[in-house]
Amino acid sequence: MIRINITSVYVDDQSRALAFYTDLLGFVPKHDIPLGEHRWLTVVSPKEPDGPELLLEPSAHPAAAPFKEALVADGIPFTSFAVDDVHAEFARLSAAGVRFVQEPTDMGPVTVATLDDTCGNLIQLATMKS
Repeated sequence: MIRINITSVYVDDQSRALAFYTDLLGFVPKHDIPLGEHRWLTVVSPKEPDGPELLLEPSAHPAAAPFKEALVADGIPFTSFAVDDVHAEFARLSAAGVRFVQEPTDMGPVTVATLDDTCGNLIQLATMKS
């Protein structure tokens, strides 16, 4: 059976990304291995410490910056994270100073909100309706 092991998000600054993804979004560090000027830096959900890892991948490849800029210009999230209550997360994160480009929006079977991760990406938060 195929499973998601690691997925990536390109970040402009790994240290700033680590602070944002842990201090604000609530992920926890999994691996932080120096690799020259960059690091193999992953975070996981505290609810699934052995689950899928999110690699905070440096935007060093020449294609990364134009790719990210095009997504942001078109308002397209780089990835989506599941949350139990998108309205509660929107309120919590907004109070902490996180900038949202889309407030919670009903999209049929899901409610979504989109935030700026301060590292060059739009990230969608999503709650499936029961």
